[in-house]
Amino acid sequence: MRVVIIGSGNGATVLGRLFKKNGHEVIQVMSRQTEHARILANELGCAYANYEGITDMSADLYLVAITDGVLFDLDKSFRLGNKLIVHTAGSVSKDVLKDISNNYGILYPFQSLRKEMETFPDIPLLVDGNTDEAITLIEDFARTLSPTVRRTTDDERLKLHVAGVVVNNFTNHLYTIAEDFCNKENLDFKLLFPLIKETTERIQRYSPKDVQTGPAVRNDVFTLDKHLRILSIHPKLKYLYLKLTDSIMNP
Repeated sequence: MRVVIIGSGNGATVLGRLFKKNGHEVIQVMSRQTEHARILANELGCAYANYEGITDMSADLYLVAITDGVLFDLDKSFRLGNKLIVHTAGSVSKDVLKDISNNYGILYPFQSLRKEMETFPDIPLLVDGNTDEAITLIEDFARTLSPTVRRTTDDERLKLHVAGVVVNNFTNHLYTIAEDFCNKENLDFKLLFPLIKETTERIQRYSPKDVQTGPAVRNDVFTLDKHLRILSIHPKLKYLYLKLTDSIMNP
């Protein structure tokens, strides 16, 4: 497919690379800031423009990879007639594109994407469209990029986005707090890496509920009390420790 990418951030960059790797042609990058469009376009070997520039209308697919809030203003800058346009947001309805084109949908990469990635991770792609034909076109395109493609409604995608925030953003925040605790206590945070890896691998084979470990699930109040004493000088971590302990003990 010939693709125009609207956006130049992490998602646009990684997906643009993925398109090229799988034999598709990115013919133009468009961004609010011309310089950002130029940088990505130079990497992908294509033309570039800002939103006030001329959109290349010869593409088969127009991919919008921008922040969620900006999506709602996109119809002020683009009119694509019957051209197929998709956005990549997990928590925004496909209908945000209805005033831009008669054919629109979703190509949501259910993965954390960063420009600095040296290799492509597994990227499940969640798809949807405003017509059966649009869904089929998007789905066929997605299958050239990933072995994991699922049709999802706006409601299903939003709920998966919530779950994604819990397992990714919240978990990473706990890592951040644990690292801060280790630094303050002169401990090596890297000693936790094998534990993190083992837990991650374990939940791919079993339900997380079935492999829960630790003093809370054992109702080990002696150990819990010792932990809370240590955390008395770390109030933020102590608060989270108490809340999560209660959640484990009272599911």
